[in-house]
Amino acid sequence: MENKKLPRVAYFCMEYGLESNFKLYAGGLGILAGDYLKAAKEMGLPVVGIGILWKQGYTEQHIGEDGYPYDAYRNYTRNYDFLKDTGVKVKVKIRNKDVYCKVWLVDSFDNAPLYLLDTDIPENGDRWITGQLYGWFGEERVAQEIVLGIGGVRALRALGIDVDIYHFNEGHAVLAGIELIREKMENQGMSFEEAWEATRKEIVFTTHTPVKEGNESHDLELLMYMGANNGLTIEQLAQIGGVPFNMTVAGLRLSKIANGVSKLHGQTANKMWQHIENKAPIISITNGIHRGTWMDERIIEAYKKGTGLLETHNLLKKELIDFVYKKTGVKLDADKLLIGFSRRAAPYKRSNLIFRNEKAIGEYLRDRKIQIVFSGKGHPLDDVGKEIVARIVKMTKKYPESVVFLEDYDMTIGKMLTRGADVWLNNPRRPLEASGTSGMKAAMNGVLNLSILDGWWPEACIDGVNGWQFGDGFESDNFEELDKHDAEALYDVLLNKVVPTYYNDKKKWEEMMKESIRTTFEAFSANRMLQEYYDLMYTK
Repeated sequence: MENKKLPRVAYFCMEYGLESNFKLYAGGLGILAGDYLKAAKEMGLPVVGIGILWKQGYTEQHIGEDGYPYDAYRNYTRNYDFLKDTGVKVKVKIRNKDVYCKVWLVDSFDNAPLYLLDTDIPENGDRWITGQLYGWFGEERVAQEIVLGIGGVRALRALGIDVDIYHFNEGHAVLAGIELIREKMENQGMSFEEAWEATRKEIVFTTHTPVKEGNESHDLELLMYMGANNGLTIEQLAQIGGVPFNMTVAGLRLSKIANGVSKLHGQTANKMWQHIENKAPIISITNGIHRGTWMDERIIEAYKKGTGLLETHNLLKKELIDFVYKKTGVKLDADKLLIGFSRRAAPYKRSNLIFRNEKAIGEYLRDRKIQIVFSGKGHPLDDVGKEIVARIVKMTKKYPESVVFLEDYDMTIGKMLTRGADVWLNNPRRPLEASGTSGMKAAMNGVLNLSILDGWWPEACIDGVNGWQFGDGFESDNFEELDKHDAEALYDVLLNKVVPTYYNDKKKWEEMMKESIRTTFEAFSANRMLQEYYDLMYTK
């Protein structure tokens, strides 16, 4: 790519995972955004990020004495000495009151410039808006989305950054599109229809979740009351986002082109939104990861030398075992198979599927022939997700030497697990896993994936060569039937293929590790992802 000819891109996202202790992220969406900015810097691309400086981050989630997760919050921003004050403040209107947003610059983590908006300043009565990522109630969330979208565009203007393409990573940013329409109507005298059409040429949109509840909606009356309409009428808002106003629908109608985050997800998204009129075409650009962040240098070196890969992995495994011991007091066995599983605790991800038939797996856990390290958080308001965590914690009491749960999941835990586990387990209800970048991190470190054919894995899997699939792509709306089918398939592959290979054929295991790295190193890198964004979306 020749930089002279490349469009400048402003990338809008509600969360960014740049470094473990910089609490701007909740999960995979933020980690992807952080990797995007790091790859853009590495490739010298004209990209800037727009986000929010969260005072409390998402949540710290710990396990109480009763075995149930609880949430804790503290203020982090006073510890961030790497933030640079741009001297810029912009103003948005929320509930008909002026709210000032201070703009900070982050370029401390080998990332492209990231500008963060902050309302926790003396000028504001509503300092709370940028307090907690994914706030607790509807008004708070809309206020946050006004700051990100409308405030984000105004910050770019105040900073003097000319933008060719606005990339909305998920629906949280769509109010930036409303601001672009308002600008054209006020400054260029365009009609609403003309301004909307002109704005569409500047926006691209990434949709992430195939889970209906994950696609946020707001009542139109709430948007009008909060001032999110930004001068548009309620009828014009309805034309863009429907009734109620769906943020994903708005993203699809405000953009020239949209993408799903794996080939399968592209198909799923097209089916899911086929009834929406006047939407952008949805293509597929599979997510990728920033290798410099997630790959261990020792693994890269051993892979390139062509020798000592398994030996190097075993060093990383011992480091993980020491890490687990420090956190939990449980000492896992370095000679026994170790499975890693870290996911947001959502029902469709089925964190505890492996325990569905305890008779099938129990003896392996008792004998420590199989060890499992779990991690993940439930959303603070999601009692079902927290119950999933509590059920896993219960299994750690039943199998205290072979089942472990690491509380308060973060990037550090993610790195340790995706480098040190022997096997990476993934068992969502197909086709509800949009991508699943943790599996890519594991694969590039030679950790063998054992996964349902969902998200990215159908593109990568060569069964028995670079990892394993279980299940045959089976889908059903009957979750009981689907879970039974997939659990049986999991036990079959795990007990009849994975376990025997690990214990009886280390040569084959090491060959599979090599193939895992070889087949994913380029194909699932953030560099490839950025190249495709420029080729297929930004320059079209």
